[in-house]
Amino acid sequence: MDEQRINQLLMAYADKLPPVSIESLKNRVMYRRMDEQSLQLLLMQMKDPTISIILSILVGTVGVDRFYIGDVGMGIGKLLTGGGCGVWWLIDIFLIMDATRQKNLETLMLHLA
Repeated sequence: MDEQRINQLLMAYADKLPPVSIESLKNRVMYRRMDEQSLQLLLMQMKDPTISIILSILVGTVGVDRFYIGDVGMGIGKLLTGGGCGVWWLIDIFLIMDATRQKNLETLMLHLA
């Protein structure tokens, strides 16, 4: 796959990744010589930060937002403590979008290793 097509795919999904990671991801994909279909499948599996913030606002006190992004341990912690008596829930409203992007990056890097 050529560099231009890799750039197009990564830019199409850039809102689901940390902005500083795009260049390193591009280099990793080019190094692995990944085909377009495999890359698209990986990118389509990423979690949407907008959905995670909506889940955090609506049902974040029971940890659904953390379960959604794959942080099962933190989800259980929020579930058992009622979102840390509301404090953890409130903090997570501001942090969950970045946490989702970081989790997406970790998942991609794991598959591209």
